Amino acid sequence: MTVDAHHHVWDLTVRDQDWITGPELEPLRRNFTADDLRPQTRAAGVGRTVLVQTVTVPEETPEFLALADGHDLIAGVVGWVDLTRPDVAGELARLRELPGGRRLKGIRHQVQAEPDPRWLLRPDVHRGLAAVADAGLVYDLVVTPRQLPACAEAAAGHPGLTFVLDHLGKPPIASGAREPWATAVRALAALPHTVCKLSGMVTEADPAGWTTADLRPYADVVLDAFGPDRLMYGSDWPVCTLAASYADVLATARDLTSVLTSSERTAIFEGTATRVYGL
Repeated sequence: MTVDAHHHVWDLTVRDQDWITGPELEPLRRNFTADDLRPQTRAAGVGRTVLVQTVTVPEETPEFLALADGHDLIAGVVGWVDLTRPDVAGELARLRELPGGRRLKGIRHQVQAEPDPRWLLRPDVHRGLAAVADAGLVYDLVVTPRQLPACAEAAAGHPGLTFVLDHLGKPPIASGAREPWATAVRALAALPHTVCKLSGMVTEADPAGWTTADLRPYADVVLDAFGPDRLMYGSDWPVCTLAASYADVLATARDLTSVLTSSERTAIFEGTATRVYGL
């Protein structure tokens, strides 16, 4: 049964999503709940999901863990902690003790919003990443292409921590350019403890006019670089709805991987996420 390794939820009555700005993102300025997602996953044959953080506030992760604890769809949570705080290990242990704490599978920070392209290499961040590794969690990377070289350096410095690259590292699909993204993503993939999500492509393409052919060169790069056993499917719902429906995103991912063997497709759509996140 398919695993959707990357989706979000939010309730604007609880807190604002300050990244939703401008007219192009206006369709996202409403509440999106796990119950909104459930009928779509059921229709698509998706049986388990991973819920991923959206904002860098400490209250969100406990809320997500409590939601996952009572929801049969959400098998794992990628939350947020401040990696630069001196007591990261203690905070991770505290989260593990909360309701739903066993569903905490990884940590993510909005590195893409950091002005320093080498933020991941800061000594305080290095210490925080070590705490994530010691806790037996994985680290999700949400970055832009210019930050990929630092990702590879950070991953090389933490061989015991699995790094999961979200959205292929956000290649410039709309422009058709592939370099320097392709070279940088291959350098990251050369490290055996790195994994990539086949996600987020439709919103990096032209939202109104993308085709599967537009996405294929980028999907082929990560298929070749990481291989099926280090690739996992993610919808990036509801952000994907700016460019495609939930069903269409999944159908496109299946089309992009249609030349693979049955076992290779099973890895991408179930096995890799199950193994990496310990679902």
